Amino acid sequence: MQSGSTGIVYGGLKYQARCIADVRADAGSTTFLAGTLSLKEENEVHLIRLLPGENELVCDGLFYHPNEIWDLKSCPFDHRLFSTVYTSGEGYGASVWKIPELYGQSNSPQLEELFKLDEHTAKIRCVLWWPLGKHDKIISIDERNIFLWNIDPSNKSAKVVSQGSADMLPNLRGGAWDPHNHNSIAAITDSSVHFWDLRSMKRSNAIEHAHIRDVDYNPKKQNIIATAEDEFGIRLWDLRMLKHPLKDLPGHSHWTWAARHNPEYDELILSAGTDSAVNLWLAKVGTDESGLESPSGSPNSQEEPLLNSYTDYEDSIYGIAWSSHDPSLFASLSYDGRVVLESIKPYLQIK
Repeated sequence: MQSGSTGIVYGGLKYQARCIADVRADAGSTTFLAGTLSLKEENEVHLIRLLPGENELVCDGLFYHPNEIWDLKSCPFDHRLFSTVYTSGEGYGASVWKIPELYGQSNSPQLEELFKLDEHTAKIRCVLWWPLGKHDKIISIDERNIFLWNIDPSNKSAKVVSQGSADMLPNLRGGAWDPHNHNSIAAITDSSVHFWDLRSMKRSNAIEHAHIRDVDYNPKKQNIIATAEDEFGIRLWDLRMLKHPLKDLPGHSHWTWAARHNPEYDELILSAGTDSAVNLWLAKVGTDESGLESPSGSPNSQEEPLLNSYTDYEDSIYGIAWSSHDPSLFASLSYDGRVVLESIKPYLQIK
């Protein structure tokens, strides 16, 4: 099923962009952060909020950011904190920032840089916050290493607790933190997903496969992850049975760049890619004690429908984010800087 956008458009981003994040810690409204990627202009971070009438996205804060933003994550326990990975001269840097008090002014004071994550010597790819509740650790991943940091935002400090090396692996490019186990993360390379135990900083398991762009844990079901892959679209995996995927969810005509499980409805998944489309999937997986879901290739592995494909975009889509405040809403960000908020309420009755 395909449809044009019936969503709400935010047109405030002046430059190209690829990073958008839900502000999970804002319990009172649907709010997102988006960061730009301009080579020549001064970049910006936009705090975007849905008005209570649900028909307009407004800028609650516009903040100048000194460099191109390649990764942006909102702190899950403090709505005023977020992290960015950015170009820094000839290399890359990462910092945690604090949004100033706004008092209703959209042209806001300067961001406060609380601390840099400055122990990296290789190209930094992403920063991870543990997604559920307050945690005094964050993770940064560069092409060769995984760093676990102890952070204290009130004292503006960060200290490396431990470090894991990728050894002979291809370059790391991103990852996700297991919401069910704060000692476990998934780190991706171009050709594999590797699972790390943060206590030992050693790899515990892996999925060896080609052209992986993203990984995401199901926040409602343990042991279930989704991978975004160039050739196969979305694949679902059970961490207890990694030889075969649970489900293949194709549907993108070019590279699939992002996959996100819904924070409340455990069978709903978004995917986005360079074919300028966002797909909404209903993907049922069985994880009860009586047996595991049959792997891909069995007769019932292709039953799950593509609920909708949102195609009213003119550029590649690198950023998608569900609203934690209202899980029936999601925002997408296309490379031309266009943010669109969509509602999936018409499809919830199908569940």
